[in-house]
Amino acid sequence: MIKPNEKLSLDAIFNDLDKYAPRRRGWTWRQAVPGQQLAGNTYSDTSKTLANSVPLPAAKYFGNIDPQPIQVITTEIASGKFEDDIRRMRMAAWHGADHIMVIRTAGQSHYEGLIEGTPQGVGGVPISRKQIRAQRKALDIIEDEVGRPINYHSYVSGVAGPDIAVMFAEEGVNGAHQDPQYNVLYRNINMVRSFVDAAESKKIMAWAEILQIDGAHNANATAMVAWKVMPELMVQHAINSLFSEKSGMKRENIALSTVPPTAAPAPDLKINLPYAVALRDFFEGYRFRAQMNTKYMESSTREATVTHVLNMMISKLTSADIQSTITPDEGRNVPWHMYNVEACDTAKQALIGMDGLLEMVEIKKSGMLPAKVRELKERAILFFEELLDSGGYFSAVEKGFFIDSGIYPERNGDGIRRQQNGGVGNNTVYERDPDYFAPVPAHFGYNNIGQYGLEASDNPAKLIGGSTFEDRQKIQYIDELDPEDNVNKRMQETAQYRDSSLVKPEVQWLADGVLVVDLTLPASVKYAEAAALEIAKKMNLFEAEVIHREILHPSEGTRIQMKGRIDFSIDTSKLKLPEEPDLLSDEEIRDYVAKHPLTIVAGTVGQDEHSVGLREILDIKHGGIEKYGIKCTYLGTSVPIAKLVDAAIEADANAILMSTIISHDEIHYKNMKKTVDYAIERGVRDDLIIIAGGTQVISETALKQGVDAGFGRGTKGNHVASFIVKRHQKMEKSK
Repeated sequence: MIKPNEKLSLDAIFNDLDKYAPRRRGWTWRQAVPGQQLAGNTYSDTSKTLANSVPLPAAKYFGNIDPQPIQVITTEIASGKFEDDIRRMRMAAWHGADHIMVIRTAGQSHYEGLIEGTPQGVGGVPISRKQIRAQRKALDIIEDEVGRPINYHSYVSGVAGPDIAVMFAEEGVNGAHQDPQYNVLYRNINMVRSFVDAAESKKIMAWAEILQIDGAHNANATAMVAWKVMPELMVQHAINSLFSEKSGMKRENIALSTVPPTAAPAPDLKINLPYAVALRDFFEGYRFRAQMNTKYMESSTREATVTHVLNMMISKLTSADIQSTITPDEGRNVPWHMYNVEACDTAKQALIGMDGLLEMVEIKKSGMLPAKVRELKERAILFFEELLDSGGYFSAVEKGFFIDSGIYPERNGDGIRRQQNGGVGNNTVYERDPDYFAPVPAHFGYNNIGQYGLEASDNPAKLIGGSTFEDRQKIQYIDELDPEDNVNKRMQETAQYRDSSLVKPEVQWLADGVLVVDLTLPASVKYAEAAALEIAKKMNLFEAEVIHREILHPSEGTRIQMKGRIDFSIDTSKLKLPEEPDLLSDEEIRDYVAKHPLTIVAGTVGQDEHSVGLREILDIKHGGIEKYGIKCTYLGTSVPIAKLVDAAIEADANAILMSTIISHDEIHYKNMKKTVDYAIERGVRDDLIIIAGGTQVISETALKQGVDAGFGRGTKGNHVASFIVKRHQKMEKSK
């Protein structure tokens, strides 16, 4: 198994890819662990913990536990270079993702067959067999590393839908979007062709136990007024769900892609919660995949995170089997490694934080909420009845019923219209011959197997010794076709960064050289943006662009985020790294203190009222230095510099521990220098060990102020005690 400190070898993944076979098929849900105990906490709805993971930042206060929610966590990955996406998959998996969804390039909806080779995609990746195999093979390694199965997902849509479904079944894809209405409304694929293809695709997906997710949520992402399409969304879900069952899919393998239709500053819960409750009432027995609404997503990471958390409260209140994690990539149109990870952490933190919510609160059975739920259901039923009266789904689409920005029965006339005899693939569906036969195990419609003496329960593929589903030797694996636009060429361009000590910043691709600068300027937004670009030029950033602008006040200030590119690399083998702290064992510290009693004076200096951090360094309850027998005199907060040094003289102390949290105007470093200067003035500097600590303290900068040591964020009592003992030993020897 790969070690955590090893990078995934893309060369090893591509080696013998033509011989790779997926080790399983079908979707995997998380393993619930009722009443799980972690660090003294009892959890109500968590799943099995991971073998390797990155816990939340606050986990260090709880024994570095990393509880996992019961919901499958989605991350969407598609930067256009699938080899770089493999690294992002590994990062996301370590942060809790077990549903890796690869968005394909939109243009692929109009391809009439499978794509071979691996050309670079725009707005996604072209889904080819090579790309699927490489990423599924990589995920086999990653899921062994984290100790949990990872579901791999893409899209069965477009005029090549059945071809893609076959390839997914062959290659161990676990989940897929499949919704004929999505094809009709958003890809203008002929209605008849879309539904015929969907029936065949769904039959193949059913054979492979691939979880299906529909695309109804796109309606509220594209409607002029998203919340008004709630009745229509339920109708779309109903059509696809029942059509999927009639095509042979199990209900438990059908998932509704549910998206809250609105977002703050609208009254989020008042609109979104009734809709979520109505959906669960209507579609009991199906799975639910909860996703954010991208319609209202701008470039603010804070805004996206708040919306994400509000959406997850609805997920907890109404249930969600899969929790998707849309990130600000949607607003910035740049898929960043960091945002995938942040979104996974946001989902994990929010869902774990709301553990047991339904044990404490419940959905009201009277009042505004149930009344609104009933209203939405009634509107959806009336919508469906009119759809049937109008001649059915195809006729309703021709009349613009769908994506209309009026809440039914109101209509504004701005719905999407498609023609039954129009669109991509029109007139490409033909009636089967009476004796039609296909020697395949997963096939929709009549297959006339009786003419070959087969029973209904027989697998028709046995007549040819098995299809590609039974005999992988029959799969035609085609590698690269384009001599220039292929993964091998792309990897050659970045080889020096994969197999050496050279590094460059990156946002989406290895060594893309992109970095982000966050700055605040005292100007209106248009001047701030122009000034930021000038600053980028003086910083020698190439291809600089503003990616986020935030008004702090129309005239007083604007926050700007911009990205730019650098054209140099850093050789990590030539970097001078800070020395790792040389820590003594607890026994060594106790033995020394027993023989050489030590006294320290401590306090938070200046006008700083923070005390918790220092108390943790001192207090025996937190593993502080008192446990070693060191005598501590704590002076409290807002201690004047002179008092701190004078108290040390009075107590005949060996060391001063000065805590300094506030750092504006570099006041923490100024107070360090004042302390050292006053100790010199009193003639005791050589007799005192002066140590400064705080969350914003940088050791090297602290030393320049004359103190003996500076300790920053993450410091423990044994770090400080080890330093005091070793420095005291040195001072004793020099006497």
